[in-house]
Amino acid sequence: MNLQKSWILCCFFNFLIACVFGLLMRFMYLFPLDFLNYSFLLHAHSHVAMLGWVYMIVYVLVVHFFIPKEKSQRPIYNRLFWLTEFSVIGMMIAFPIQGYALFSIVFSTMHILLSYVFCRLVWKDCSRDKSPWQRLLLVSILFMILSTFGVWCLGPAVSTLGKQSAFYQIAIQFFLHFQFNGWFILAILALFLKQFQGQIDEVKFKRFYFLMIISTLLTVCFPVRWFVENDVLSYINVLGVLLQLGAFIYFYKMLKLQIKHFKSTLDKTTKIVYCLALCSLFLKVGIQLLTIFPNLAEISHQIRNFVIGFIHLTTLGIITGFLFGILLQNKMLSANSSILKIGVKCFISGYILTEVLLFLQGSFFFFGEGSIPGYFQSILIFSILLVLGLILVFSSIIKERVE
Repeated sequence: MNLQKSWILCCFFNFLIACVFGLLMRFMYLFPLDFLNYSFLLHAHSHVAMLGWVYMIVYVLVVHFFIPKEKSQRPIYNRLFWLTEFSVIGMMIAFPIQGYALFSIVFSTMHILLSYVFCRLVWKDCSRDKSPWQRLLLVSILFMILSTFGVWCLGPAVSTLGKQSAFYQIAIQFFLHFQFNGWFILAILALFLKQFQGQIDEVKFKRFYFLMIISTLLTVCFPVRWFVENDVLSYINVLGVLLQLGAFIYFYKMLKLQIKHFKSTLDKTTKIVYCLALCSLFLKVGIQLLTIFPNLAEISHQIRNFVIGFIHLTTLGIITGFLFGILLQNKMLSANSSILKIGVKCFISGYILTEVLLFLQGSFFFFGEGSIPGYFQSILIFSILLVLGLILVFSSIIKERVE
């Protein structure tokens, strides 16, 4: 358990650094810093958040819940974790200094190669019980491998057509789409389903599972449509979005009978966190439904506030929400710690306030109303809540280890 505590502490350290980078970016809108490059910092923020926080904590939880104890305690998992963390530290240092250049590319490539080793280990060591959560986890791993094809296309895209080409942009969107909507979301849902002790309706699960896979494959057409003028891509995305809605209707039906009992086993803080995650998930599905309308689909990527708001809805609301819930429910974070409770509430407040402000400002731009007075000052203050919340959570983990 001490080993896992070290892993969790390391993941939260990465998350805190990613949030500090995000806070610095918002600070720079008001007070430019000559020694920092904004776009380099943006690369650092996104890579450390995705690969240092989400990937690493999913690694910890997959090993804890899906790998039999005798196999999970082999040295290979510990060595692989710290090697992967080394690549994250490398990105943490290299990206703010040089952006996309030799060292940052070396460390991010190292991370991908190590993730292949992780995939192979999980595929080999996972207990073969054919449970719903097991199948969901294994398909999420396939999506993770699929997503990396986009990264391997970046080199040829730059050398043949350049960074401004549609090929280069589509390769990036391909990677991001299957990372977030394939690997991360499905792995998180697999971990969440694992928390339900009762039997899950097999028929409803199969429908959810099938619709979810098809919709994930089809909705990649949405970002591709930004760079390729073709109405067929829009129709495919509409079908994908509708299938996703169907998938989550079955997801709700599948768990409906067990939700009451499940809630009764949770403490107040864990309930709040899971509620946030589920609300964010259904809000994401609702927002994606709006892309059925061509004019809304068009502006969804043109107004930067909407893009950032949607990315944070997925990473902070859905993914981090479920991760916090699972960690709290299983006492991997101490739900009794008053510092942790304050930290979680502080983090949630910062998340909700920044999201409301981002979408509100985006709506102002959409209706031609211009900027909200004091927008940059407000979002900076709300972002401080996110960082402060994480500092408190991080402190509570250290305090618990010391005790």
